[in-house]
Amino acid sequence: MDTSQKITLRVSELINKYSTFSKSVHYLLCDQYPATKIAYKIINENMEEYALSYGELKTQSILIANGLKQRGVKKGDRIATLMGKSKEYIITLLAIWRIGAVHVPLFTAFSTPAITLRVNGSNSKIVFCDQKQQSKLEPSNDFAPNGKVEVITTASFDQTPNWAFRWEDLLATDNSFKEEADLDPDAPIIHIFTSGTTGEPKGVCLPVKALSCIEAYAEFAYDLRQTDVFWNAADPGWAYGLYCGILATLTTGTPAILFEGGFSAQATIDIIEKQKITNFAAAPTVYRSLRADGMEISNRHKLRCLSSAGEPLTPEINEWAKSFFGLSVHDHYGQTETSMVINNHHHPELKTELRDGSMGKVMPGWSATVLKNNEDIPEKPGVPGRVAFIIDKSPFSWFTGYIGNPKKSAEKFSKDKKYYLTGDTGSVDKDGYFYFSTRDDDVIIMAGYRIGPFEVESALSTHNAVAECAVIATPDKVRGEVIEAFVVLMPGTEKSDQLTEDLQRWVKTNFAAHAYPRNITYVGELPKTPSGKIQRFLLRERRKNEILRAQNNG
Repeated sequence: MDTSQKITLRVSELINKYSTFSKSVHYLLCDQYPATKIAYKIINENMEEYALSYGELKTQSILIANGLKQRGVKKGDRIATLMGKSKEYIITLLAIWRIGAVHVPLFTAFSTPAITLRVNGSNSKIVFCDQKQQSKLEPSNDFAPNGKVEVITTASFDQTPNWAFRWEDLLATDNSFKEEADLDPDAPIIHIFTSGTTGEPKGVCLPVKALSCIEAYAEFAYDLRQTDVFWNAADPGWAYGLYCGILATLTTGTPAILFEGGFSAQATIDIIEKQKITNFAAAPTVYRSLRADGMEISNRHKLRCLSSAGEPLTPEINEWAKSFFGLSVHDHYGQTETSMVINNHHHPELKTELRDGSMGKVMPGWSATVLKNNEDIPEKPGVPGRVAFIIDKSPFSWFTGYIGNPKKSAEKFSKDKKYYLTGDTGSVDKDGYFYFSTRDDDVIIMAGYRIGPFEVESALSTHNAVAECAVIATPDKVRGEVIEAFVVLMPGTEKSDQLTEDLQRWVKTNFAAHAYPRNITYVGELPKTPSGKIQRFLLRERRKNEILRAQNNG
């Protein structure tokens, strides 16, 4: 059997694994593993460690599930979590799924209005939180969900407000939990909201059968092995951290790290070294921060795989990573609606050479193409168009539409329902390597040229004065639109007219003479979603408002 046949067979095995009624979700994610096997090593802000075994995860989640059932929670109910990465968080997830309820992730950096939007939108019955977050859920005009929403907190007894119930008290039940009937492969286990990169967040349901795609990603893209120590540093309040951190770990049984503290470059390096991390994944902003902070690492580290996702990986990161880690970072691409689908795979039978600027090749189980901008037919190799997936040739495909939003749902599919439309533009070369360009609404059209901001950002970011940058279109009477760059400088670098000229010349030399930024604005930080994606539409709105004010004042 050749490699292609083996991979095809493996895709079928994974699809069958999660398309049967004979195995429950909690069995597949927890109970199948030996009780003594370590699920997570949890590290607190003081670098103290706690090992959570699958046996403890099973026992504790059964007690929490029983406590929830006694409070009236049933299959299909939405249960939200506003919790940091912790033992209690993992146990709560398994308890939710034991009942057949649906997990609604809430990012801990959200303010009360953002929380309320998602609690209302999902019709959650309960919100789990920890002590740091519970003030956001205090009954008030700000937190005004539809109907009664119960708050359960992991805070200590003396820190629990009178309007909340204690997580510990859920454990004070017996363990005579009656297992729920096995879930339909189409039944939802997660109700997640998109990040709002281009507008209002939209609700997406991830069904049981989507776990096949997530395990495939862990196997094909990460090349997760039982001998690995895995750490996905992304926050599980968002799709990448939840799908490809938590679920990737639980579907494969790979020992993993959870760090309770906030990001710091020093803590990241300390954990990689001390915990002997072999397989590490993070958003590009983490790698950029390590680079900007001038960190050092021992050449005795155990890393064998580095991965990145969430936004495109600009070329300077790999130039730095090869000298810093002795490894290249493999860029991966996916969406909340698909999980991960195009990757620079680590799996030895799928691994290919890295090409600058490429997010890799299509993952087995998916079939992708690039469509013309005005027609639903494939574009020529190398020509930019709309990145799309061929649904009837993508057995891992699971997204059917946004919850309660038929208009936005229809926009994600071609009229004949043949293609899933990502909303991203890009190209594919003759060898099958895909290159990200931009979101559809980020495209800059200047003097007839279609310019994706990512190419300009990639060129700018390789300049040693640039920490990060974002590019948008600014109205121009002659060209229609011109390019404006917002630049965050490296520490110790001062802005100047000479630097602006240097950066413009750099783009002309390293990308294209016509696509250099006519204007460069230096900023302290860029607007981002809480998951770290740059929100160019906010920069466009900011510039539009400034132009309007100038016109009114004039």
